This record gives sequence, C-alpha cells and structure tokens, in this order.
Amino acid sequence: MESVLGRNARVQRNNGPSEQVKQRIIAFLPRLRRFCLALTCSNDHCDDLLQETVERALTRIEQWQAGTSLESWMFRIAQNLHIDRIRAQGRRGQQVDVDQLADMSGDDGRIITEVRSELAYAQVAMASLPDDQRILLALVAIDGRSYKEAAEILGLPIGTVMSRISRARHAIDLLLNGKAL
Repeated sequence: MESVLGRNARVQRNNGPSEQVKQRIIAFLPRLRRFCLALTCSNDHCDDLLQETVERALTRIEQWQAGTSLESWMFRIAQNLHIDRIRAQGRRGQQVDVDQLADMSGDDGRIITEVRSELAYAQVAMASLPDDQRILLALVAIDGRSYKEAAEILGLPIGTVMSRISRARHAIDLLLNGKAL
C-alpha cells in the first residue's frame, strides 16, 4: 500500500521512503548541516545531530504530512532533538572522556589562532545568543530564509521573528564592535 505525500513525492509504507524523497533529503543535507551547526556550535555535536535528524526523518517518514515542506519538517526534527539533548544534559551533567583529559598539556596554539579570527569572534557571538534568537538568525542569515518562512517553520508570529532577529543582531554587534547598530 502506498501513501501519497504530495504531488511529486511518494513514500511506500512498507519499504520506506521513495527514491525521490531520498534525493530531496540528500540535496537538503548541506542546509540542514548549517542549521545543526548553528544549534550546537560544535562540529562534532553538529554531525551527531545531523545524523540523528536524518535517521529520525527516514524511519518516521510516514509522519510527514501531505502539502507540507519536507525541509521545514526536518528543521523541526533537528530543533526538537537539540532541545531534548539540552534537557538530558542538564539532568546528567557534562560527560568528559578520561582518556582525553590525560592528553591535555596546556593551551592549543591552533585554538588561540582561531579565536583571533573574525569568524571565531562571530561564532562566539552567535553561540552567546539565547537559543530562540540563534535558531531564527540561523534560518534567516545563514540559510537565507525569509522572515515569513522562518515564522512558518517555527510556528511563530512574524512580529516575534522580527523582534528576536533584531535583538540577536543588536547583541552580536555589541559583542563584535562594542557599540549598538
């Protein structure tokens, strides 16, 4: 039995997603990775979140509703998984691998150099934003979504989106330039 999930995409209930849906997901991966990186602020955690998001999407593709955006659905999965991880980490505390601690000897020159670059400053500024502002700024400034699209993806009023992005840009400008816009 086959369920229609839009005009051009089909998902087979017993056999998983169709090739067309798989190709759409593959084409969307770079944008989804940028979104995951904005959420986690870490390449390692980003890759873990990306993998878990794609796995969840593929195993639950039948939950994707006809007439909705596959990309927005996957953004929402990534955001929910990220929130779940933050909550779990708050209960368990931060985990540290003992083997990694033994190899630490002092300041890493590579990290010091990266921190001095403008990109590193921008990443630090982005990471310092509250999640609600960082997520919206990632959708609009990094992924190129319109305010309206970001509002639809996150289920927020457009005024809330505009306000949060304005506050995020102001905060980043203060951190990077030491002055208001």
